[in-house]
Amino acid sequence: MSETFDRAKLFAELEDEERFVPHAYRDSRGLWTIGIGRLIDKSRGGRITRDEALYLLGHDVDEKERGLDALEPRWRELDGDRQLVLLGMAFQLGIDGLRGFRDLWTSIREYLDGGGQAALDRAAAAMLDSLWATQTEARAKRLAARMRTG
Repeated sequence: MSETFDRAKLFAELEDEERFVPHAYRDSRGLWTIGIGRLIDKSRGGRITRDEALYLLGHDVDEKERGLDALEPRWRELDGDRQLVLLGMAFQLGIDGLRGFRDLWTSIREYLDGGGQAALDRAAAAMLDSLWATQTEARAKRLAARMRTG
């Protein structure tokens, strides 16, 4: 009977040889790689699977939730659709980018304090009155409409 290899030892050896790089880079042959020697260069059949992409997306969304919690803990008091709007914006713009939407946050706080539909209308208008809305117009219009109507 053959002995089973030590998976943890293999991982340690491969990380030692390949090194961990937290971003896409070109390896010694000029091929796009990421992580610990993961080939992603399409020209050589590199890729990630849909399951891997969804795994990464889950981590990204968790990170954005934590960022929103730090930025404005009351965001979770909004209904689910409006939470999705903020998460979608955070995913696209990053938390720092979303932090810059001061009028949006002011309007959301007003709404949460009982400001009613007028506050949501102002929040949607603040979303559309931005560079982001000119860069991804259709997406911004969709998300602003959801902010307005839930």
